[in-house]
Amino acid sequence: MARTARISRTTKETRIEVSLDLDGTGRSEVSTGIPFYDHMLDQLARHGGFDLEVRAEGDLHIDTHHTVEDVAICVGEALREALGDKAGVRRFASGLYPLDEALIEVSLDLSGRPFVAWNVDLPECLPLGQPAFDPSLAEHAVSSLATAAAITLHVNMKAGRNVHHIIEATFKGLARCLRDAVRIESAAVPSTKGVLS
Repeated sequence: MARTARISRTTKETRIEVSLDLDGTGRSEVSTGIPFYDHMLDQLARHGGFDLEVRAEGDLHIDTHHTVEDVAICVGEALREALGDKAGVRRFASGLYPLDEALIEVSLDLSGRPFVAWNVDLPECLPLGQPAFDPSLAEHAVSSLATAAAITLHVNMKAGRNVHHIIEATFKGLARCLRDAVRIESAAVPSTKGVLS
């Protein structure tokens, strides 16, 4: 059965279309109007092994916050929908992910219970790219995605000085953990309750 989803979201602030195939090849077509964010979402698809399409139009003349948040929500909703009843998935994944001097630890559970612990103390940094991506939005993006996907997620920074490296290692680590956790390894739902919701 195909593990795919399409999500549409329209508000007074954004208009978003997301398509996700969990069993893809890592192909992405992402256009949010925020180049740095596009780069992070491309990392999510490429290292997650997902096919991801994102088309977003937002009120970037105000700032990038609404677009970043709403895209993350839609990607999380797509992930949750594509997983269905989660029968056979590995469920858990964790690891340490380096990018030069940065080292990020990511642990997640496709629990159906949204919870995010974010222990990443970003150094002071100017916004990245143009339109600008405020580095503080990295936490909001990751938290919004995890909450919408109904996963338990812990992100811990072990080392890092370069903000770009820290954020990119986080997205790559999240991607690799999702890749492992969504992998099918049996036929049963991996829970003594018989459901993950």
